[in-house]
Amino acid sequence: MTTTATTELAFPLPHTHSTTVHVHLTLSKNHILLHLTTKTPETASQPAALGSFVYALPPTGNHKSSLSTAIYVRESTLETATRIAKILAKRTGLPAYVGNSMSFASAGMGGGGMEEVEGVKRVVEVVCGEVEVWRRGAGQGGEDVAVDGERGGR
Repeated sequence: MTTTATTELAFPLPHTHSTTVHVHLTLSKNHILLHLTTKTPETASQPAALGSFVYALPPTGNHKSSLSTAIYVRESTLETATRIAKILAKRTGLPAYVGNSMSFASAGMGGGGMEEVEGVKRVVEVVCGEVEVWRRGAGQGGEDVAVDGERGGR
């Protein structure tokens, strides 16, 4: 029997007043599957665009960094998807699949480098927190777990 947990989260993008990051996260003892997008009041009713999809393996043996490969490329989202996948694989020790269509254009300074770094940092913080909670809870207990619902304010 495989143990998985699926959750959906939403939290504000740093340095914005109206942009939220929406996360669909599936955790398994064998991998992480993460889908990310951002929404503004103007785009709230529109479907999320398809962004890049990246797979990353945790470091092993002599490798000090995660290895990754792009499965689907959308140039505007590839770098962020790759960065998040590699960080998650390294920090959690699990292979990570990351789909990313986040946009930082509505951030306070128009989505500059620092805003993107802070957004990535916040995503990693939230996801790693969820992994830790899952590992301490039913994730290690050998039973199926499904957690559905949106939590905000994290």
